[in-house]
Amino acid sequence: MNNHSLSTVKQREAFFWAIYKKAFPIVARYVARMGGSLEEAQDIFQDSLVIYYEKAVSTQPEIIISEKAYLMGIAKRLWLQRFKASNKNQPLNDQNIEVVPEEQLATEKILHYLETAGKKCMELLKAYYYDHLPVDNVAALFGYSGKHSATVAKYKCLEKVRETIKQHSLNYADFIE
Repeated sequence: MNNHSLSTVKQREAFFWAIYKKAFPIVARYVARMGGSLEEAQDIFQDSLVIYYEKAVSTQPEIIISEKAYLMGIAKRLWLQRFKASNKNQPLNDQNIEVVPEEQLATEKILHYLETAGKKCMELLKAYYYDHLPVDNVAALFGYSGKHSATVAKYKCLEKVRETIKQHSLNYADFIE
């Protein structure tokens, strides 16, 4: 977004509606998962949008690659601040509370969908992305005839995962709890 594209009220209105349509459902789903209401989700999203807009039109705007991801990050921070403030003086009940780090939740979901591609695909993707092995080494390790064959196999594995995610109608927000 550049400042010139938002010089009229009509342009700003169109810009905000477009962002609302893209990002509000993700923020609302997150707030709902965290026990919030639709009204709270709207408040959080509006506050996030104001922060985003201020950053976007500032004299030194940040480089924002994904509006949805940026707004979601702001919304998460705002929700956590609101949650901490509202629960500051409430005692914990004598219940067993299991704390699971957010990263673990997302990792478990991602691993679940990666496993749907099969063991060989999991090992292949691990070699590429986790072990950072060169393509030649991956080809030799998995018995492929060359770099091209290894690259095609990696692509096919990723496509299997993508297809599974599409079948379950998942999107980025489903992996960033």
